[in-house]
Amino acid sequence: MKTPFVAYLSLASFLLLFCYPVIAQPFDYPTANLSTTWTNNVSAPHSVSFTDGSTVRAILLRGSFGPKFACGFYCNGTCTSYLFAVFIVQTNSGSGIVQPAIGFPQVVWSANRDRPVKLGAKLELAASGDLVLKDADGSHVWSTNTAGKSVAGMQITDTGNLVLFDANNAVVWQSYDHQTDSLVPGQKLVEGQKLIASVSSTNWGKGLYSLEVTNNGLVGYVESNPRRVYYRYLVNGSDRSKERSYVRFLNGSLSLFIHTSEPSRPDGVIRVPFASSAQYMKLMPDGSLKVFEWLSGWKVVADLLGSRR
Repeated sequence: MKTPFVAYLSLASFLLLFCYPVIAQPFDYPTANLSTTWTNNVSAPHSVSFTDGSTVRAILLRGSFGPKFACGFYCNGTCTSYLFAVFIVQTNSGSGIVQPAIGFPQVVWSANRDRPVKLGAKLELAASGDLVLKDADGSHVWSTNTAGKSVAGMQITDTGNLVLFDANNAVVWQSYDHQTDSLVPGQKLVEGQKLIASVSSTNWGKGLYSLEVTNNGLVGYVESNPRRVYYRYLVNGSDRSKERSYVRFLNGSLSLFIHTSEPSRPDGVIRVPFASSAQYMKLMPDGSLKVFEWLSGWKVVADLLGSRR
């Protein structure tokens, strides 16, 4: 027979376990405050090396369990040069970066593709609101030029957008407006912007191929002198929208809004396989626009420019 004290403990345990909700504490780290500095060194937290020779040192990470977006320092090969980048990594239920043998990081944006930094480089979200990347020798490499623009903090969104926001959570600066060679689902490419392929998988500098939106459609160029068109998807008609022409990566399509804008139907569509997991598209060093999807490893599921090249 239980003593009164033991019975009381049993009742208290029952109430705690079954009658009061347990609030799960998140393990991710998606935001940062002003006056924060991160240093690219081997002892940095959230540093993971992969069997393909790449390494990430995550600064921010959003979500847990499965492919998730993070930002931080990235390198591959000999790892003597680093990007500050947004990348997709595989995570466990505790937001740890896992699967180093197959879950290789996929870079979808970078700040300094033409000027990689070294070990010892620093990224600072300054009290002024500017996000500044400096190399190990202290030289200025890149910044968002947002000093004095009421920045209150930084976050990585669950759609892969690196955002500087103000006290009202309004966007002051976002990586979505400064594309490199990739688009993620939901992202636009607007007239006046372009994707520029890298030289190679290990040379991140700007290569020979670009893809841009015009007021007539989507055009791919070889960046020779003079530029040469190697792909075009032109749309006939007259403008019915005051917005600049754009394309948007949607689930199932790369949709062209050349003379219209959402919520109207697009003027043209390039079909993309519907996503069953994380996807992104990338303008490759050979000028192809490939869609990658996580299918127990990153697989190419479409080459979008093949039919019109």
